[in-house]
Amino acid sequence: MDISYIVESIGEKSVAEYLKISMLEVEKLDYVKYLFFLREAFIYNCSLTDEGREYLRNAKRLEEISPDRKKLREKFGKQ
Repeated sequence: MDISYIVESIGEKSVAEYLKISMLEVEKLDYVKYLFFLREAFIYNCSLTDEGREYLRNAKRLEEISPDRKKLREKFGKQ
């Protein structure tokens, strides 16, 4: 969807909906708590759709820093 405007308060709105509080109450959260709940709201919202779950699977895969040797051996055999 192409829109010409940027919603500046989308993070606050997401947190407010996730926590079921007003946006004014979100403003009272300390910054660390706000960031934590912003992350939680994003993950929750992604988990609601097939595309979002696919995004989360790919994001988790890209976070990995060591190979899953067992799965690699299953796929390519022991060399």
